[in-house]
Amino acid sequence: MPGYVRFWSATTISVFGTYVTALGLQTLVILTLGASAFELGLLNAARWLPYLLFGLIVGVLVDRLRRKPLLVATDLGRAVLLMAIPALHLAGALTMPALLVFVFAVGVLSLVFDAADQSFVPRLVPRQALTVANARLQQADAVAQTAGPLLAGGLIKVIGAPLAILVDAVSYLVSGLLLATIRVQEPPPQPAEHRNLLGELREGLAWVYHHRTLAPMALTSHAWFLVNSLLGTAFTAYALDPRGLDLGAFGLSVALACGGVAAVLGGSLSGWAERRLDAGPTIVVCHAVIPFAWLLVPLASPSTALVLVSLSQFVFWLVMGMMGPIEMSYRQSVTPDGLQARMNTTIRSLNRAAIVAGAPLGGWLAVTFGYGTALWAGVIGFALVALALGLSPFRTASRAEAEIH
Repeated sequence: MPGYVRFWSATTISVFGTYVTALGLQTLVILTLGASAFELGLLNAARWLPYLLFGLIVGVLVDRLRRKPLLVATDLGRAVLLMAIPALHLAGALTMPALLVFVFAVGVLSLVFDAADQSFVPRLVPRQALTVANARLQQADAVAQTAGPLLAGGLIKVIGAPLAILVDAVSYLVSGLLLATIRVQEPPPQPAEHRNLLGELREGLAWVYHHRTLAPMALTSHAWFLVNSLLGTAFTAYALDPRGLDLGAFGLSVALACGGVAAVLGGSLSGWAERRLDAGPTIVVCHAVIPFAWLLVPLASPSTALVLVSLSQFVFWLVMGMMGPIEMSYRQSVTPDGLQARMNTTIRSLNRAAIVAGAPLGGWLAVTFGYGTALWAGVIGFALVALALGLSPFRTASRAEAEIH
């Protein structure tokens, strides 16, 4: 599968840069621009707001078009936009409003890319190989998660957060050029006379939310992203704040790197876990572990912060690495090719919409009631999500049944 190998290579290159920007932007906002936890939440929300505004429509449009050209164009576009951030910094014109605009624009292109990306894999590999293919992609992401924050921490220390973002811009450029070399047979665009935007949009929504197992998976996924963004915003501010855990950018990058190592291990165990328990039970068990992983953060003190936060990230990303490929493969297996983009963007767009609400909420809780309240709210929220999924029909979901359909 040479096309998949090139796709995997392009994804690996770009995701390394993405982790540099993820830490670079948060450090830039808090330490360079002097923003509050609430403003950090606004930045996180701006990144995902396009999914709320345009996600469902983009899913319809992507299902009508060839996916490879979309992947190439959006990668190159993101490279150009990210290059503008250090340019503004060097010109002394980088402000919080300007940063929000650029992050929003990158989010628009990422929305289109993600819709095509998740729907492109089933065109590169047979369905029986989807779990392995998705696991390899997630493991590449996990390796980048391990090395990316360390690279970001070092770059930020040497050249500053704005210039470190250039690494991500270059990674998108290389990824786009590599994707352009993939040879793949894609069905031609649907004739214009056969298109009905509202009808196709309703068809995608109905597929997800009327499906016996996809519906509870999607709904609990939306709730999970709300809780995760709430907790993640409070956690980052708490970890960096001198009045909190005071880990600093490098200390936080070390903890995140521990999570990356665990995600690689989890991805290698995903196929084994699916064979032993099947898709639904494995995902339910993984969700049940997540609250216990995050419980370590509010229990940490400055003297124990690095150890407990690193352990928290290790356990969290171990189960995330295990269940991520299984969840994605189940979704891809149960959904026809003509609905892949709509299914993916329906779920992903509302997940990102949850981030738009959850990230500022987490910042507001931290500022108004303190970090402890925000962190405990996240732990309890994760426990409720696990309970809801465990009581739903998804607990018996099977990949074998999905592939039959």
